[in-house]
Amino acid sequence: MILLLQYTLIFASVLILVALGGCFAEHSGVINLGLEGIMIMGALGGALTMRYVPNTVPAIVMILAVILVSALVGMVYSCLLAVACINFKADQTLVGTALNLLGTAGATVIVKAINTAANPDDVSSIVQYGSAKNALLAPIGSFEFNWFMLVAFIALVTAYVTLYKTRFGLRLMACGEHPQAAASVGINVYKMRWAGVLISGFLGGLGGIVFITAGVSGVALSSTASRASASSSLAVMIFGQWKPQRIALAALLFGLFRALSNVYFGFGFLKAMNIPSPVYNMMPYIISLVVLAFTSKKSRAPKAEASPGQKIIVYSIKSTVDRRAFQAV
Repeated sequence: MILLLQYTLIFASVLILVALGGCFAEHSGVINLGLEGIMIMGALGGALTMRYVPNTVPAIVMILAVILVSALVGMVYSCLLAVACINFKADQTLVGTALNLLGTAGATVIVKAINTAANPDDVSSIVQYGSAKNALLAPIGSFEFNWFMLVAFIALVTAYVTLYKTRFGLRLMACGEHPQAAASVGINVYKMRWAGVLISGFLGGLGGIVFITAGVSGVALSSTASRASASSSLAVMIFGQWKPQRIALAALLFGLFRALSNVYFGFGFLKAMNIPSPVYNMMPYIISLVVLAFTSKKSRAPKAEASPGQKIIVYSIKSTVDRRAFQAV
């Protein structure tokens, strides 16, 4: 049972961070489908940090270094999405897909170059970081606490407060819902959307390093595992209706079934049912489809009504969020 809880929390932490990243981008009016590429680049930065930072440094220094590097790499990589979609108004779906492909290929080339430079016979795309990940773990009895669980919780609380209790968050959501109305009262829509995408990259990069630290002492930067996690994060974001508190509950649900697919053999009654592990991975999606079928009329995705480059039209402000945002100007 402790192992199930441990896996549930670590998988939920990944989903929370990446889903919150997508949530900030969509609330600003940009759909970030490049989360997989951002996760891979964040994982690359964090893995290389664990590989080259000496193990003799204090654990807190290692934790902070890994967090900062992976988050900053994710932010820098997300700038490509911001430039293409915000400044040049490119198709967001195509740019997100291109970022995913570029992230996978770029990370593989970088790792192979590093491994080949160290050993000409080593042409693998695996980053070995040995026992450095132990600095991220704090055993509590038989429970292996990962410090990124705390980071995910802090990010969740911060996201809720930022979106609903601050002027910045209210303006961000106003720019996603009614960009022309926001621009008409002096809000710079371009800057707010840039902020949303950069926050998305920050959280997506963190999600990437959390994902790989749940594994062994080395990681192959292929797109298979990260694609599954990124798609799950998008499902969690939609299932959670783009609200941080609901995203947390959806992430716990997905994380529980993901954990069951890994540890179900430890439960006698589950093992006796002889259910294949992929079935457990399917369950969250099945539940999501059932729930969304009954709630689709009550919720909708954040959606910008027009690009900020078009003629400014002052819309009537109908929603409470918009009123509070414009009153805060």
